Amino acid sequence: MLPRPTARLRFREMTLADLDNMSSMLGDPDVMTYYPAPKSREESEQWIAWNQANYARDGFGLWIVETLDGGFMGDCGLTWQSVNGRPELEVGYHVRRDFQGRGYATEAALACLEYARDVVGAALLVAIIHPDNAASRRVAERLGMRHLEDDLGGSMVRTVMGVELS
Repeated sequence: MLPRPTARLRFREMTLADLDNMSSMLGDPDVMTYYPAPKSREESEQWIAWNQANYARDGFGLWIVETLDGGFMGDCGLTWQSVNGRPELEVGYHVRRDFQGRGYATEAALACLEYARDVVGAALLVAIIHPDNAASRRVAERLGMRHLEDDLGGSMVRTVMGVELS
């Protein structure tokens, strides 16, 4: 199952056929500003494999997001993440640089929020955001999320925003 198409976007599972698009996007330093580093082609292939494993295990992961005419916009979806040592369902996304600033991330993330509530039956959805990433914070706020806590695990502090779905 996939999130429902939106007014401008549709979702599908990632495959190895997406490697060129994913590698280009995940290798773009502007898209990956708030990650430790852009991803190599090999790391992008591992990203696809990780999402395919998530589909098999959980029934969801990050999906390819396309415009209704089939243009590659990025990825968005649901993954289990560790927040201060406990599992939380996160909505995450990456948007091609030339698609940023047009509301696509919010539109895709809202469809994933609805999927998390209506299909997965999640009670809480979080977004884990680098403290300096104002654009992602605005997307989370548009989804109704508020600051819950800071995640102190790993190599850097991350802001955890969330919204109750029930």
